[in-house]
Amino acid sequence: MSEIDVLDIRGILDFLPHRYPFLMVDRVHAFENHKWLTASKNVTYNEPFFQGHFPDNPVMPGVLIMEALAQATALLALLSDDLRLDGTRVYYLAGLDKARFKSIVSPGDVLHMRVEENQMVRGVGRCTCVAKVNDKVAASAEIMGVIREIKP
Repeated sequence: MSEIDVLDIRGILDFLPHRYPFLMVDRVHAFENHKWLTASKNVTYNEPFFQGHFPDNPVMPGVLIMEALAQATALLALLSDDLRLDGTRVYYLAGLDKARFKSIVSPGDVLHMRVEENQMVRGVGRCTCVAKVNDKVAASAEIMGVIREIKP
């Protein structure tokens, strides 16, 4: 796969092993092989974490924004090499650097993510990542991930 226009949730499920309530990417909007990917997550009040974070002022936890960005980096790596979910490999989060949180993400927001591949060597990749809501940066980070074979 080299370029796509849109990958809906059914297509995403072909590449990521995550499922509810931990799947944090709803749609891939565009992608260029080993270069960049844009994706989004629709943030709804029904998310289980809003029950406790925080009941009177619901805020998406920063760690889950980072998880959404990490899943987007996994999609970039896996789509770039057309590595569909087949039970033989998985993409693990390997590192998180320069994480910054700039604004709150609340129910009703659409989290727009852009991840750009900086380096990919022997299944280990590093990406620059930005999450925005209404064109305002919510969070950013450099995320490192690794593709590994699953041991039976």
